[in-house]
Amino acid sequence: MTVSLRDARSADLYARALNFLPGGVNSPVRAMRSIGRDPLFMQRGSGGEIFDVDENPYVDWVCSWGPLIAGHAHPDIVAAVTDAAQRGTSFGAPTAGEVDLAEEVSRRVPGVEMLRMTSSGTEASMSAIRLARAATGRTKLLKFAGAYHGHVDGLLADAGSGLATQGIPASPGVPAEVAASTIVLPWNDPAALVAATQEHALAAILAEPFPANMGLVAPAEGFLELLRERADETGALLIFDEVISGFRVSRGGAQELAGVIPDITVMGKVIGGGLPAAAYGASRALMRRIAPAGDVYQAGTLSGNPLAVAAGLATLALLDGERPYAQLTATTHALADGLAEAARTAGYHDVQIVSTTGLLTLFFSAAPVGDYAAAQACDRDAHAAWCRGLLARGVYAPASQFEAWFPSLAHTPEHIERTISAAAAAFGDIAR
Repeated sequence: MTVSLRDARSADLYARALNFLPGGVNSPVRAMRSIGRDPLFMQRGSGGEIFDVDENPYVDWVCSWGPLIAGHAHPDIVAAVTDAAQRGTSFGAPTAGEVDLAEEVSRRVPGVEMLRMTSSGTEASMSAIRLARAATGRTKLLKFAGAYHGHVDGLLADAGSGLATQGIPASPGVPAEVAASTIVLPWNDPAALVAATQEHALAAILAEPFPANMGLVAPAEGFLELLRERADETGALLIFDEVISGFRVSRGGAQELAGVIPDITVMGKVIGGGLPAAAYGASRALMRRIAPAGDVYQAGTLSGNPLAVAAGLATLALLDGERPYAQLTATTHALADGLAEAARTAGYHDVQIVSTTGLLTLFFSAAPVGDYAAAQACDRDAHAAWCRGLLARGVYAPASQFEAWFPSLAHTPEHIERTISAAAAAFGDIAR
């Protein structure tokens, strides 16, 4: 049954925010424009649920877009952050926690022997690219259409026509000459990859091993291995952006699952446990190019912030052993199976559900989605209507066809049952 959301306080806050924040928000997807409604303002979360300022409860499958793998306000994480805050929120000097976190990451992620922390994934991507260019003496980058690696000027480039095109700016303010240094290819296209790496002398091939910014689009069999092969044969460095997949799909990220080890790894989200933190890491030989050990400059006043480091360490501790990932896998499978059954029950057949441990996307498409062009061809009006139906029934799903759902350790069978019930009813609405 559809419930009537109380949204008076959200509406008032949005009206005020429009006067002081561009679009009323501090990050575009929060505006909910792609699903045709105004944003909801949140005030608290607990476990697998979130509550807006009008006290409407929702099963939360966004989980702050990925960092909250343990759910909202996990007591161990809250205690760690509280303890750290009582000792000081920032020093601008090294702390023991930074060393502890670097050691923990190095133990988990195959391609990381040494790392440098930043405050955001965008900073980490930008710095990884600078390192790759310094190490290779080259300028050009290769990325894939639909992949988002932060709002770095050179990465805000769209795919053009043909198999391999030089990027054109995807945003005003990005110089054409900067975007032109980026080669954009279709994801899962081996022929385009081989052709581009033969034609261009690349500093780096940059990829999400499990792309989740066009919705979750799995790599085709052998494609990650081909990325590694082409990088090795052409002298480019392979950069894996594991901001989303790192520590989420497995203890060592997507690279551990695939057995394909990049030269540089970009990390974020889970590494900060819900606080602003990210990092990039590689072999010791490569990372020793970073100042002050080497000549590649990068700095940040709040990098390695003690509160974020404490949250990250507490989160990684919760992910030790086999049980957490087994639970996360079971939750993800149950959600995927339930959503598929909900669609069938409602007689709505034009959906594709893609999932892996801790990640899921439901595409409104009659055919499987293997790249960004196919994701763009989805029925976004149907997706928007369905999302509005979920919100009306107390389920908070990503307000974009191009974002992933984020199951957490805090989601229970009851949360899944509520979600499937709401999904079936919302499917019924759009099927009619």
